[in-house]
Amino acid sequence: MMKKITNQILTVTLSLALAACSVQSTKPSGQREEHAADTNGEKKESRLSSAHWSYEGDTGPEHWGKIDPANSACVNGSEQSPINIEFSQVQTKKAVEDLHINYQPALFTIMNNGHTVQANAVDEGNSVMIEGKEYELVQFHFHTPSEHQFNGQNYEMELHLVHKDMRGKIAVLGLMIKEGEENESLISLWNTLPTEKNEKDKSLNEPVHLEALLPDDRSAFAYDGSLTTPPCTEGVKWTVFEKPIEMSKQQIKAFRQIFPDNHRPVQAKNNHKIIKE
Repeated sequence: MMKKITNQILTVTLSLALAACSVQSTKPSGQREEHAADTNGEKKESRLSSAHWSYEGDTGPEHWGKIDPANSACVNGSEQSPINIEFSQVQTKKAVEDLHINYQPALFTIMNNGHTVQANAVDEGNSVMIEGKEYELVQFHFHTPSEHQFNGQNYEMELHLVHKDMRGKIAVLGLMIKEGEENESLISLWNTLPTEKNEKDKSLNEPVHLEALLPDDRSAFAYDGSLTTPPCTEGVKWTVFEKPIEMSKQQIKAFRQIFPDNHRPVQAKNNHKIIKE
């Protein structure tokens, strides 16, 4: 009787062992690694957060370089933006015009991408010429408070007009915004401000008069920097106008009700060479 029981136990044990080997051999190694990562809370959180960044908490600016290897420039870059522009340290370039702006009224779509309100160009033909190279306007968006500083001080908001050349190189015009008169050039856009993140752009009913957005005084600071959002890509041509434009208290408030704070703090200047044009 004992011998019979022992043989049955051996048979069951052998069957289970063979079944286990069969499952392991037919499961691809990649699936096993993926499952292992899912059962490890830290690894799973790392994978999920790599696609998400914000302006606060564990996914805020000080963590951008950690949540995704693609954002390494955010912490290791040598020409990061924004910066504090100290007027006393700026070099002056005389009798040389490196910036030419070719703007006209144009149609845009508007979106809330979860980080800012962004207007995407529908019409072509708006461009800037910097150091003999042409960059076409692709979009503009807003930050509050301003990302760049003048002599250590922020403005209420900042507008970025983003351009690209044929090779994908980026040039940005930065406009400081202070509280003042209502900005008539932005009324149609502000009447359509999307308060929630939207997957599909909304069309603006009226064209935006881009030329009217710019200050009358075109004195500006130029330097080579980076994107101010992940992946913080460097090689961006920055032109930041010295004279701010104005928006009303109500216009600024309307934006801040959607994004109370969506600015990256100023970065170390390192070897930034700032030219006043």
